[in-house]
Amino acid sequence: MARRGRWWTPARRRGVEVLDDPATPDSVRRAAMRDVARANRWFGGARALRTAVRDALQSAPAGALLLDVGTGTGDLAVMLRAEGAARGIGLQIVGSDLSPALLAEHRARFDAAVAADVTALPVRAAAADVVTCSQLLHHFEGAEARQVIAELHRVARGTVVVADLRRSYIAAAGFWLASLLLRFHPVTRQDGVVSVYRGFTSDELREMIRDVTGITPRVRPGAFWRVTATWKAPSR
Repeated sequence: MARRGRWWTPARRRGVEVLDDPATPDSVRRAAMRDVARANRWFGGARALRTAVRDALQSAPAGALLLDVGTGTGDLAVMLRAEGAARGIGLQIVGSDLSPALLAEHRARFDAAVAADVTALPVRAAAADVVTCSQLLHHFEGAEARQVIAELHRVARGTVVVADLRRSYIAAAGFWLASLLLRFHPVTRQDGVVSVYRGFTSDELREMIRDVTGITPRVRPGAFWRVTATWKAPSR
Protein backbone atom coordinates (compact mmCIF):
# COMPACT_ATOMS: atom_id res chain seq x y z
CA MET A 1 0.00 0.00 0.00
CA ALA A 2 3.02 2.31 0.20
CA ARG A 3 3.77 2.11 -3.55
CA ARG A 4 4.30 5.50 -5.15
CA GLY A 5 3.05 6.62 -8.53
CA ARG A 6 4.50 9.87 -9.90
CA TRP A 7 6.77 12.41 -8.22
CA TRP A 8 3.76 14.17 -6.65
CA THR A 9 2.56 10.97 -4.93
CA PRO A 10 4.27 10.45 -1.54
CA ALA A 11 4.45 7.14 0.25
CA ARG A 12 1.30 6.47 2.26
CA ARG A 13 1.62 7.67 5.86
CA ARG A 14 -0.31 6.42 8.85
CA GLY A 15 -0.63 9.77 10.66
CA VAL A 16 -2.96 10.61 13.52
CA GLU A 17 -6.24 12.50 13.13
CA VAL A 18 -7.85 14.31 16.06
CA LEU A 19 -11.33 13.17 15.03
CA ASP A 20 -10.24 9.53 15.28
CA ASP A 21 -9.93 9.98 19.05
CA PRO A 22 -13.21 9.14 20.80
CA ALA A 23 -12.23 11.61 23.54
CA THR A 24 -12.40 14.56 21.13
CA PRO A 25 -15.06 16.95 22.53
CA ASP A 26 -18.38 16.92 20.70
CA SER A 27 -18.13 20.70 20.15
CA VAL A 28 -14.84 20.28 18.26
CA ARG A 29 -16.21 17.32 16.33
CA ARG A 30 -19.29 19.31 15.26
CA ALA A 31 -17.22 22.28 14.09
CA ALA A 32 -14.82 20.08 12.12
CA MET A 33 -17.65 18.09 10.54
CA ARG A 34 -19.30 21.30 9.36
CA ASP A 35 -16.03 22.13 7.62
CA VAL A 36 -15.90 18.65 6.11
CA ALA A 37 -19.39 19.17 4.67
CA ARG A 38 -18.25 22.47 3.12
CA ALA A 39 -15.13 20.83 1.70
CA ASN A 40 -17.27 18.06 0.17
CA ARG A 41 -19.44 20.64 -1.57
CA TRP A 42 -16.64 22.85 -2.83
CA PHE A 43 -13.76 20.45 -3.43
CA GLY A 44 -15.31 17.57 -5.34
CA GLY A 45 -16.24 15.06 -2.65
CA ALA A 46 -19.99 15.40 -3.09
CA ARG A 47 -19.74 15.44 -6.87
CA ALA A 48 -17.58 12.30 -7.00
CA LEU A 49 -19.96 10.36 -4.76
CA ARG A 50 -23.07 11.59 -6.58
CA THR A 51 -21.66 10.57 -9.96
CA ALA A 52 -20.89 7.05 -8.78
CA VAL A 53 -24.24 6.60 -7.02
CA ARG A 54 -26.12 7.94 -10.05
CA ASP A 55 -24.90 4.91 -12.01
CA ALA A 56 -25.90 2.57 -9.18
CA LEU A 57 -29.43 3.97 -9.08
CA GLN A 58 -30.04 2.94 -12.68
CA SER A 59 -30.58 -0.64 -11.52
CA ALA A 60 -32.00 0.12 -8.04
CA PRO A 61 -35.64 -0.68 -7.14
CA ALA A 62 -38.16 2.13 -6.54
CA GLY A 63 -37.91 1.86 -2.75
CA ALA A 64 -34.20 1.11 -2.57
CA LEU A 65 -32.45 1.02 0.79
CA LEU A 66 -29.21 2.99 0.93
CA LEU A 67 -26.81 2.47 3.83
CA ASP A 68 -24.43 5.42 4.28
CA VAL A 69 -21.50 4.21 6.39
CA GLY A 70 -19.52 6.88 8.23
CA THR A 71 -22.33 9.33 7.49
CA GLY A 72 -21.20 12.07 9.91
CA THR A 73 -23.71 14.93 9.71
CA GLY A 74 -25.67 13.21 6.95
CA ASP A 75 -25.03 15.98 4.42
CA LEU A 76 -24.17 13.50 1.68
CA ALA A 77 -27.17 11.34 2.57
CA VAL A 78 -29.43 14.35 1.98
CA MET A 79 -27.80 14.90 -1.42
CA LEU A 80 -28.26 11.25 -2.37
CA ARG A 81 -31.91 11.27 -1.33
CA ALA A 82 -32.47 14.19 -3.71
CA GLU A 83 -30.56 12.36 -6.44
CA GLY A 84 -32.83 9.35 -6.02
CA ALA A 85 -35.98 11.48 -6.04
CA ALA A 86 -34.90 13.08 -9.32
CA ARG A 87 -34.89 9.57 -10.80
CA GLY A 88 -38.19 8.48 -9.32
CA ILE A 89 -36.55 6.43 -6.56
CA GLY A 90 -37.75 7.06 -3.02
CA LEU A 91 -34.57 6.06 -1.25
CA GLN A 92 -34.80 4.75 2.31
CA ILE A 93 -31.65 6.05 3.97
CA VAL A 94 -29.95 4.41 6.94
CA GLY A 95 -27.05 6.39 8.38
CA SER A 96 -24.28 4.66 10.30
CA ASP A 97 -21.56 6.42 12.27
CA LEU A 98 -19.35 5.80 15.26
CA SER A 99 -20.56 9.03 16.92
CA PRO A 100 -23.98 8.76 18.61
CA ALA A 101 -23.93 12.54 19.17
CA LEU A 102 -23.68 13.32 15.46
CA LEU A 103 -26.41 10.84 14.60
CA ALA A 104 -28.71 12.24 17.29
CA GLU A 105 -28.16 15.82 16.18
CA HIS A 106 -28.96 15.03 12.54
CA ARG A 107 -31.46 12.21 13.06
CA ALA A 108 -34.10 13.89 10.86
CA ARG A 109 -31.92 13.31 7.81
CA PHE A 110 -32.29 9.53 8.02
CA ASP A 111 -35.09 6.99 7.96
CA ALA A 112 -33.05 5.07 10.52
CA ALA A 113 -29.67 5.50 12.19
CA VAL A 114 -27.25 3.15 13.88
CA ALA A 115 -24.16 4.01 15.93
CA ALA A 116 -21.62 1.36 15.03
CA ASP A 117 -18.01 0.49 14.30
CA VAL A 118 -17.61 0.07 10.54
CA THR A 119 -15.44 -3.02 11.07
CA ALA A 120 -18.39 -4.81 12.73
CA LEU A 121 -21.67 -3.40 11.42
CA PRO A 122 -24.78 -4.67 13.24
CA VAL A 123 -26.50 -5.18 9.90
CA ARG A 124 -27.56 -8.47 8.33
CA ALA A 125 -25.88 -9.70 5.17
CA ALA A 126 -27.21 -8.43 1.82
CA ALA A 127 -29.40 -5.83 3.55
CA ALA A 128 -28.85 -2.75 1.38
CA ASP A 129 -29.41 -2.08 -2.31
CA VAL A 130 -26.69 0.58 -2.25
CA VAL A 131 -23.89 0.95 0.29
CA THR A 132 -21.86 4.17 0.37
CA CYS A 133 -18.71 4.94 2.32
CA SER A 134 -17.24 8.39 1.77
CA GLN A 135 -13.94 9.73 3.13
CA LEU A 136 -13.71 6.96 5.73
CA LEU A 137 -11.52 4.14 4.38
CA HIS A 138 -8.30 6.16 4.61
CA HIS A 139 -8.67 6.19 8.41
CA PHE A 140 -7.76 2.48 8.45
CA GLU A 141 -4.58 0.51 7.79
CA GLY A 142 -3.76 -3.00 6.71
CA ALA A 143 -6.06 -5.69 8.08
CA GLU A 144 -8.53 -3.13 9.46
CA ALA A 145 -8.93 -1.46 6.07
CA ARG A 146 -9.61 -4.85 4.52
CA GLN A 147 -12.16 -5.60 7.22
CA VAL A 148 -13.97 -2.35 6.39
CA ILE A 149 -14.19 -3.40 2.73
CA ALA A 150 -15.33 -6.89 3.74
CA GLU A 151 -18.14 -5.41 5.87
CA LEU A 152 -19.30 -3.07 3.10
CA HIS A 153 -19.35 -6.03 0.73
CA ARG A 154 -21.15 -8.27 3.24
CA VAL A 155 -24.09 -5.93 3.88
CA ALA A 156 -24.68 -5.13 0.19
CA ARG A 157 -27.10 -6.88 -2.11
CA GLY A 158 -26.43 -4.38 -4.86
CA THR A 159 -23.77 -1.74 -5.45
CA VAL A 160 -21.01 -0.61 -3.10
CA VAL A 161 -19.47 2.85 -3.59
CA VAL A 162 -16.28 3.84 -1.78
CA ALA A 163 -15.27 7.48 -2.22
CA ASP A 164 -11.94 8.69 -0.88
CA LEU A 165 -8.85 10.82 -1.44
CA ARG A 166 -5.97 10.41 -3.88
CA ARG A 167 -2.66 10.94 -2.12
CA SER A 168 -0.67 13.89 -3.41
CA TYR A 169 1.72 16.59 -2.24
CA ILE A 170 -0.26 19.01 -4.40
CA ALA A 171 -3.57 18.06 -2.78
CA ALA A 172 -2.11 18.40 0.74
CA ALA A 173 -0.69 21.86 0.02
CA GLY A 174 -3.86 22.97 -1.74
CA PHE A 175 -6.09 21.88 1.11
CA TRP A 176 -3.91 23.62 3.70
CA LEU A 177 -4.01 26.88 1.78
CA ALA A 178 -7.77 26.68 1.11
CA SER A 179 -8.52 25.82 4.74
CA LEU A 180 -6.65 28.96 5.86
CA LEU A 181 -8.48 31.18 3.39
CA LEU A 182 -11.85 29.69 4.36
CA ARG A 183 -11.06 29.86 8.09
CA PHE A 184 -11.64 26.20 8.76
CA HIS A 185 -11.28 24.98 12.34
CA PRO A 186 -7.64 24.16 13.24
CA VAL A 187 -8.60 20.50 13.71
CA THR A 188 -10.04 20.44 10.19
CA ARG A 189 -6.80 21.85 8.78
CA GLN A 190 -4.62 19.38 10.65
CA ASP A 191 -6.81 16.35 9.98
CA GLY A 192 -7.38 17.30 6.35
CA VAL A 193 -3.69 17.28 5.51
CA VAL A 194 -3.18 14.01 7.39
CA SER A 195 -6.14 12.55 5.49
CA VAL A 196 -4.57 13.39 2.14
CA TYR A 197 -1.35 11.61 3.10
CA ARG A 198 -3.40 8.60 4.20
CA GLY A 199 -5.22 8.48 0.85
CA PHE A 200 -4.84 5.98 -1.97
CA THR A 201 -3.69 5.81 -5.55
CA SER A 202 -6.27 4.39 -7.95
CA ASP A 203 -4.23 1.20 -8.29
CA GLU A 204 -3.92 0.72 -4.54
CA LEU A 205 -7.66 1.07 -4.01
CA ARG A 206 -8.47 -1.26 -6.91
CA GLU A 207 -6.06 -3.95 -5.76
CA MET A 208 -7.17 -3.88 -2.13
CA ILE A 209 -10.84 -4.26 -3.04
CA ARG A 210 -10.06 -7.05 -5.50
CA ASP A 211 -7.97 -8.87 -2.89
CA VAL A 212 -10.82 -8.74 -0.35
CA THR A 213 -13.86 -9.35 -2.55
CA GLY A 214 -12.51 -11.17 -5.59
CA ILE A 215 -14.18 -8.48 -7.72
CA THR A 216 -12.33 -5.87 -9.76
CA PRO A 217 -14.08 -2.54 -9.03
CA ARG A 218 -14.58 0.34 -11.40
CA VAL A 219 -12.18 3.01 -10.14
CA ARG A 220 -12.60 6.60 -11.29
CA PRO A 221 -10.33 9.53 -10.40
CA GLY A 222 -12.21 12.77 -9.81
CA ALA A 223 -11.54 16.46 -9.54
CA PHE A 224 -9.61 17.87 -6.58
CA TRP A 225 -7.78 14.58 -6.07
CA ARG A 226 -10.84 12.45 -5.34
CA VAL A 227 -11.28 8.80 -6.26
CA THR A 228 -14.25 6.43 -6.26
CA ALA A 229 -14.41 2.65 -6.46
CA THR A 230 -17.67 0.90 -7.36
CA TRP A 231 -18.55 -2.78 -7.50
CA LYS A 232 -21.60 -5.02 -7.33
CA ALA A 233 -22.00 -7.65 -4.64
CA PRO A 234 -22.92 -11.06 -6.06
CA SER A 235 -26.48 -12.37 -5.67
CA ARG A 236 -26.87 -14.23 -2.38
